[in-house]
Amino acid sequence: MPYIAKHRYAPMAAHKARRVVNTVRGLPVQQALDQLQFQPQRAAYFTRLVIKSALANADEKEANLEALVVSTIRVDEGPSMKRFWARGRGRADTLQIQTCHIIVELDEKQ
Repeated sequence: MPYIAKHRYAPMAAHKARRVVNTVRGLPVQQALDQLQFQPQRAAYFTRLVIKSALANADEKEANLEALVVSTIRVDEGPSMKRFWARGRGRADTLQIQTCHIIVELDEKQ
């Protein structure tokens, strides 16, 4: 039975988060958490929180926590927040703040 957790509207670009997420796909949960703890990217912090949340969901259902692996993990693009940036001579540039959705699914080893 898969255990799912999501973090929606994470304030980072999806392509930057995918670089971090690809390093932990298919790993056992504890190994994935250890690997994310020492990565300097901002996405590693958010991904670690989502994996911990999915682990808490599995613990609530009384699953075997030692046998869980990160079976599916993906990053989808979220909406962009549009802001204006003041420029010279009364002009304005558009500043787009990108967001993403991180979805983690833990499942037992087979």
